[in-house]
Amino acid sequence: MIQSYNSRLLDNAVAHLAKLPGIGQKTALRLALHLLRQEEDVAVGLGEAIAEMRRGIRYCSKCHNISEEDICPICASSRRDPDTVCVVESVKDVLTIEATREFNGLYHVLGGVISPLDGVSPSDLEIDSLVNRVTDDDVKEVILALNPTIEGDTTNFYIFRKLADSGVKISILARGISIGNELEYTDELTLGRSILNRVPFSNTFSTK
Repeated sequence: MIQSYNSRLLDNAVAHLAKLPGIGQKTALRLALHLLRQEEDVAVGLGEAIAEMRRGIRYCSKCHNISEEDICPICASSRRDPDTVCVVESVKDVLTIEATREFNGLYHVLGGVISPLDGVSPSDLEIDSLVNRVTDDDVKEVILALNPTIEGDTTNFYIFRKLADSGVKISILARGISIGNELEYTDELTLGRSILNRVPFSNTFSTK
């Protein structure tokens, strides 16, 4: 039950803040009261920055990473290796891998992983666009960098099967990352080494 704070405006602010991930009603109230104690331009600036971000950021038409243009800076950079594409679940994973400074290729953001229990099927993800991209751009290697979970492994195998006849090299991060962990919470050194020591995906399962 949502508590009322005897102010319609405060109630409304708390209700909206509480919609953010990891923010409960008590934390939302603390944030709202903090903003009330600041100069008005602090709250106005925050609101304008969020609104501008929402209006101005789109998704790259090539890799589906966030971008302010049709093509993101990573895809547009002449310094990146276009022959290697790293497949990740979300934009957060792009930021995490970029922080390691160990990868100089391009990315492909799926927008999730296959999860029948959550109603997420392959058609809900950017898998077909990945297959087309591998063919159209003559990609030499696809690195599967999904979180090492059941859903991640299921998605890895589905992509492997979809690309089986393409001739592209398919590799996966070395399993220095613990099963069940998310890339976002993996230290940069471990993640960087996992990228450098990636192995062929076919080596991770039995075909018998």
